Amino acid sequence: MDPVVIAGSEQCAFGWRVPVSGRYAAGNARGLCERMNQAIIESLEQILGRQFNDHELLERAMRHASIADTRAESNERLEFLGDAVLGMLVCEHLYQTFPEMLEGDMTKIKSVAVSRKICAKIARKIGLDKHLILGKGMLGAQPLPSSLSAAVLESVIGAIYIDAGGPSAGLEAVRDFLMPHMESIVTKADESGHQQNFKSVLQQYAQDRYEATPTYVLLDEKGPDHAKCFEVCVQIGAARHPSSWGQSKKQAEQTAALNALEELGLIVETEDGDITIVDLTEESDIEDARAEARSDE
Repeated sequence: MDPVVIAGSEQCAFGWRVPVSGRYAAGNARGLCERMNQAIIESLEQILGRQFNDHELLERAMRHASIADTRAESNERLEFLGDAVLGMLVCEHLYQTFPEMLEGDMTKIKSVAVSRKICAKIARKIGLDKHLILGKGMLGAQPLPSSLSAAVLESVIGAIYIDAGGPSAGLEAVRDFLMPHMESIVTKADESGHQQNFKSVLQQYAQDRYEATPTYVLLDEKGPDHAKCFEVCVQIGAARHPSSWGQSKKQAEQTAALNALEELGLIVETEDGDITIVDLTEESDIEDARAEARSDE
């Protein structure tokens, strides 16, 4: 897609640099919706396949905390909502598509489908990351961190949900946007054997490679007693790996194990979205598996 230009601004390696009185607009989000001109709005609406009723909501979904007056005015709250909607729709799809699949296996496939890697992949594929509005401090980093690409997909999901008038209409609107991208990922995850236990794979690797057993650290929990969410990270020796939230401690631990496998380089992904977990203990064998995966692309 050809880049579009915000009036009075320029596109850098990624995101938008917006001059305000000769300076960047970091810390001054007022008027950003006006500077996100009609060309930008139409470009985003084309990507998302829907016309927004509230263009300020769409702009907020693209506004990183580095350029917002306060974090509450950034896309972080929409990201929080979008993460929940994404999880719900993937769970619904798994329930309807695989009637014989047990809860544990559905949880493991869902962990792959809603992972940071997959969300970032979708955002980049459709060009959402190119429309992020960033502050000056974020413009020098190349490439755009996966966490930012993944977050903007979730914030846009939250914005679609609200703009369409959720819950019912909002879920339907998000489903129309999301599932064409997600269905093939879920299918490939199932075919690639992601019903395996991520915790078991990680434990085997850690014991063979480091002679250590992973421990799962509860970092936080939120919500009422009947609907709590838990944040968990994996620790191997003194090293902690990226944390994950889940609707149960068991679910959060599985996703945290997947995050650790990703950070340790034990996940091989081809350009068409196939993901394979390399359950090997010799580094040379892992490199051979990665080379073989790349040769199949």
